[in-house]
Amino acid sequence: MRLTGGKVYDVRDGFVQRDVCIDGACIADASNCGQTYDLTGYYVIPGLTDVHFHGAMGHDFSDGDAEGLQAMADYELSRGVTQICPAGMTLLEEQLTKVCRNAAEHRKNSKSGSMLCGVNLEGPFLSYAKKGAQNGDWLHAPDVAMLRRLENASEGLVKLVSVAPEEPGALEFIQAVADEVTVSIAHTTADYDTAAAAFRAGARQVTHLFNAMPGFTHRAPGVVGAAFDADCKVELICDGVHIHPSMVRAVFQLFGAKRVILISDTMRAAGMSDGAYTLGGQDVNVKGKLATLADGTIAGSVTDLMNCMKTAVSFGIPLEDAVRAAAVNPAKAIGIYSRVGSIETGKLANLAVLDEDLELKAVIFKGEVVHGSL
Repeated sequence: MRLTGGKVYDVRDGFVQRDVCIDGACIADASNCGQTYDLTGYYVIPGLTDVHFHGAMGHDFSDGDAEGLQAMADYELSRGVTQICPAGMTLLEEQLTKVCRNAAEHRKNSKSGSMLCGVNLEGPFLSYAKKGAQNGDWLHAPDVAMLRRLENASEGLVKLVSVAPEEPGALEFIQAVADEVTVSIAHTTADYDTAAAAFRAGARQVTHLFNAMPGFTHRAPGVVGAAFDADCKVELICDGVHIHPSMVRAVFQLFGAKRVILISDTMRAAGMSDGAYTLGGQDVNVKGKLATLADGTIAGSVTDLMNCMKTAVSFGIPLEDAVRAAAVNPAKAIGIYSRVGSIETGKLANLAVLDEDLELKAVIFKGEVVHGSL
């Protein structure tokens, strides 16, 4: 097919008006046959990649069941999130092994939904003092052998692992695994010096910046300051609940659009109505955009990544920067940018078409319109 007249996202030049040609499943230089669609007035962007979400449509990745993971993948694709790297919670190794095996089976057998491109182990190598919505009873010291067992169970799908660098053995853990997976600093009490040491040891990312970590102040810049000084990327939940709009703008100014990764951090209530749910074995109440534990702790998000990107734009982030943070940067973070994440010849034709209000008009997946219409 040929898409003509649209404002097409270009990694180097922002939005440009040009044709997009699709041959089979991939972007092509030319399209000499098939349907031509006039997308004048619409945006054409790469399909998004969510490297940190837990669930949707009543299901959670940590449940470790095939039906639930398929429902999540189908939902994400319907929202223009064409690549997913779902996140596990702090769980016992037995359950995490089940989760990883389920991901591997899904990758081999699924015939629909977003591409599962990785597994994100947000727990269990975290700090009790900053556990947030993680279950403190199941926290575990950083453990290289355990991580490698989980990597084996996932058949190589583990792409991200979170760690609190102040925990005993954490720096040695980071040094040992930094060439195998992306290590992300998370749920931590670390000060600037400890976080800086973690980056020197090989950590390359920060999990949901500002959330579950010390504040960013003028004499104690903490993890945020250390990340600013390091060559790393930072995740940002932009659902209008976790981070104030001013801080979202500040992060894009401080770090630059090339270093920010928008994530959704959704739990099982995404795509569902208000009510009572669970996250990591704990009860969660959802009302509107807010999901909380019984003590009021924010427990993940219910806003999918496409809507997080739209929210970032409503906060004053230029659309081209928001697209980079939701499509380009996360794909690079988990090593799939050679195949997806930008609209370039040879890459998979995984695209989203948005109207002028950034509402989703259509999703194109491997060259086929799978949701909406053109």
